[in-house]
Amino acid sequence: MTETPVNGRAEAAPSVGRRTVLIATGATAATLAVGAATLDTPTTATADTTPVAAAAVCTLTKEMTEGPYHLDGQYVRSDISEDKTGFPLQLTLTVVDDDTCVPLSDALVEIWHCDALGEYSGFVGNNGHDEPDNGTFLRGGVLTTSDGVARITTVYPGWYRGRCVHIHIKVHTDVTLTSDGSFTGGQELHTGQLFFNETVTARVGALSPYSANTVPRTTLAQDSIYDEGGAASGLLTLTALGGSPSAGYAGTLTLGVEQG
Repeated sequence: MTETPVNGRAEAAPSVGRRTVLIATGATAATLAVGAATLDTPTTATADTTPVAAAAVCTLTKEMTEGPYHLDGQYVRSDISEDKTGFPLQLTLTVVDDDTCVPLSDALVEIWHCDALGEYSGFVGNNGHDEPDNGTFLRGGVLTTSDGVARITTVYPGWYRGRCVHIHIKVHTDVTLTSDGSFTGGQELHTGQLFFNETVTARVGALSPYSANTVPRTTLAQDSIYDEGGAASGLLTLTALGGSPSAGYAGTLTLGVEQG
């Protein structure tokens, strides 16, 4: 299947790639086993806590389409939110080798997504809303630590016509950092998407500024890209950071990538 066109643009259906996701045992594995990748209760924990990787099991997963809104040469930075309004989202993404489950250090994890009104920087207006466009908001990435962890601060994404709420992601190795704060070169190891629990998204979407989005929202079940594969297909584990959706969420996922 293909994604519903947006002003003439469409996303191709995802192709199957040999990639793995590291799934921690214990409570995390138990949660994933029943298909509930969300802990929607208040907590004092933040996304600075590295997911447990001991006694892990690697499983195959799919790559996802890059989509029509990728831009090269984005900034290397840990906070991509700029001045965008929305509920805080603290991502902790752990990158490991798919064969050995060893964390990959100095891998560039790049993400990009739409704002609360479903607009991408560089393409504002494609979702029917008029707002300033600087070409950089909600885009960027960071290098992983020695533990393979990339921590990125952003806002909970909105939605655009024909797609559920999601974040695009790429993993690169051997990039060159540039003097203007961007990166070039390297090898692209993974292209995928991150997805969000439907119950949490419904709560977020009912509140301002998300409720101002005039485009009907596509659910996970209706989406042409997400295949109900849970964490193996990019479904984040979400943890509420406070007593209401406006306090934001921590989102975690461990990605296995194939090197060479």
